[in-house]
Amino acid sequence: MKRSNVRKAALSAAVGAVLLSSAACGGGSGFEETDDPAAQPSQASAGPAQLQVLIGSSGDAETKAVTDAAAAWGAATGNTATVTPAQDLGQQLGQAFAGDTPPDVFYVDAGRFADYASVGALEPYGDRISNPTDFYESLRTTFTFDGKFYCAPKDFSTLALIVNTDLWSKAGLTDADIPTTWDQLTAVGEKLKAKDITPLALGDTRDRVGAFMVQAGGWITSADGKTATADSPENLEALTYVQKLVKDKTAQYPKQLSAGWGGEAFGKGSAAMTIEGNWIKGALTNDYPDVKYSVHELPAGPAGKGTLSFTTCWGIAAKSKNKEAAISFVEAMTTAEQQMTYAKAFGVMPSRQSAKDAYTAEFPNDAPFVNGAEYAHGPVNAPKMDSVLADFDTGIQQLTSIAPKTLLERVQKNTQAALGN
Repeated sequence: MKRSNVRKAALSAAVGAVLLSSAACGGGSGFEETDDPAAQPSQASAGPAQLQVLIGSSGDAETKAVTDAAAAWGAATGNTATVTPAQDLGQQLGQAFAGDTPPDVFYVDAGRFADYASVGALEPYGDRISNPTDFYESLRTTFTFDGKFYCAPKDFSTLALIVNTDLWSKAGLTDADIPTTWDQLTAVGEKLKAKDITPLALGDTRDRVGAFMVQAGGWITSADGKTATADSPENLEALTYVQKLVKDKTAQYPKQLSAGWGGEAFGKGSAAMTIEGNWIKGALTNDYPDVKYSVHELPAGPAGKGTLSFTTCWGIAAKSKNKEAAISFVEAMTTAEQQMTYAKAFGVMPSRQSAKDAYTAEFPNDAPFVNGAEYAHGPVNAPKMDSVLADFDTGIQQLTSIAPKTLLERVQKNTQAALGN
């Protein structure tokens, strides 16, 4: 083989191996991008582009909506885009990269983004999309690696406080009692417990408890994902507060309420409040249609308001031979108008700020979720962190019997090891 072909094969093998490993066990790699022209993908061939698009669909409604949008883009441009819903997105992407046949465009979950970006699998095209600053800043930050905005956010979700209005009234509470601070959350919890009502069903992982860390001004890593910041006074204040909530039974984990997640405990009437994302709407409609509830922004902590965001971007393969067409495709998928079409079709929230007014007019009860975008924090933006975060979740589940300081010191040490510092 020529030297250039050898290097191309090495790139594909390294990327594929990392992504397969990441999908299977959360591993990472030290493989880095190369600026050597010999290792770059070949240019597109002449003629209309034929894009392969792999999505992690939430169901038939999303698959149809994306397929219809792809067909409209193809009709307008003369290109074609074949949309395939994955059975296991991580595994299929890993196999595609290992076989040197990645799709041109594919969904990238925020929690996996750094693993892909760190091995050179993604094309950093984010700033080539029209009006990139129209995407919420928190979402742009989530998909930025080594200072490059890689990929356009598809949509997003945030956490909010969900209140069972019947249980609220039963406890003699009114809208004036909706907690807006930690102190108020504690106080209203005491009132609910006095009426033998469990105040809060709280998910027992960093994807829920982490919101309190943000409200205290802390997080697991620095904004650029390069420095461990778990063992901080801010995080200690947050976990100490959550520990007290759980010990006092102001908050209980879902399993303590014989439920699999906070939404189930809430739907069963086992708690007056829960902290969940806008996905709870569909779950309550389908499984607990008689439950009456209201949605509110999360109570502010010592550092102010804070919530977590969950998002996916439109990734473009660095090895795609159809990059210009792929960027054109993503452009069409992320207009404010198209995002509103998706919102109506399968319940997601637009990632463009210019769509906010239209969204809140269409779904006024969801305004607290959208408002959270202004101060939301995305997932850990660093590769090779899966095992660290899984261990952190284990510690959170044992929070009543472990000192928060001890847990944070452990997370700090593990994070430093994962980041190589």
